[in-house]
Amino acid sequence: MRSPSSETIECPLCSGAGELTRAEVLDRLGVKDFARVAQLSAEEAFRLLQQKHSNDHQSAWARFEAELTKRTAELRDRFKDELHLAVSERENLSRRVEDCLRELAQVRERNLELEGEMSKAARIGKREEVTFEREVRTWAGVWISDKLPRNGDFILAYRAPNGEPVDPRILIDNKDKSTIAESDIDKLVRDARERWISVAALVAHDESQLRQVDRESRWSRKDGVWLLRTTRQWIARDFDLLKPIFERVRDQGFDLLEKNAVLANELRRTLPEIDRIEKELSKAAKAIQSVSAMVVRYRERLRDLCDSTANTKIASASHRDLDTVSA
Repeated sequence: MRSPSSETIECPLCSGAGELTRAEVLDRLGVKDFARVAQLSAEEAFRLLQQKHSNDHQSAWARFEAELTKRTAELRDRFKDELHLAVSERENLSRRVEDCLRELAQVRERNLELEGEMSKAARIGKREEVTFEREVRTWAGVWISDKLPRNGDFILAYRAPNGEPVDPRILIDNKDKSTIAESDIDKLVRDARERWISVAALVAHDESQLRQVDRESRWSRKDGVWLLRTTRQWIARDFDLLKPIFERVRDQGFDLLEKNAVLANELRRTLPEIDRIEKELSKAAKAIQSVSAMVVRYRERLRDLCDSTANTKIASASHRDLDTVSA
């Protein structure tokens, strides 16, 4: 777009003989180009305004930075103690976090150890159940269920002539741990009640795992459940002892033991007595074995003495015969 100052007009003096710019004509006539002056004035005013704005902006930022520095210094002086305390608390917090992380690592290691022990205990328990099931399946006339998913390990019962299990059914819980706890007894009773079974047997791996109270009351009643506390060594003998009781229970009802207190008490006394008799028989068997071994040793010693005496007599007779020939 052409500026008005650059437009050409016909010269009034020469009637268009020459060409002059508008600015030149207006200048010769002594008239100012107000449009140009206005443009230049506006540009100058805008430049001055922009310069002033820039100067004010820089001044404002300078005052802001100065005020910020001043206020920061005042706040630092005012909260110097609080800041020092916060720094100390941060250091303490960092130390506590490190201690917690260290304790967490130790707890994680202990958890791994406990998981290993629990896994080992589970494997031991599983092996105990497998060997028990394998042993029971060799018993004549005894039925055993498959491994129960919960509420006990197995269910045992005697077989009818057709091979089917007959009442009463006995809930079995195998334990192989250092000591049987009362919580084990309570759990077995709860499991039996949930399965509506009136007889349960807790089978420890050996006698040393039973408490004194378990040995003294091997047959007892708790919360409506008759409970047998036994071991892998005793259970076959205990079942043979209980077999006639179970047969009478089938004929006369399971409340037989509840009604016949004499029979129940006699059964409670019989099992510990049989345990003591068995121990005495075991001691007697060991004594007999020891005496038999001693008899064998003494027999061998006597044989050796006899042989040595016979050899001595033969040697003496030989010497006498030689002396006689010489004479």
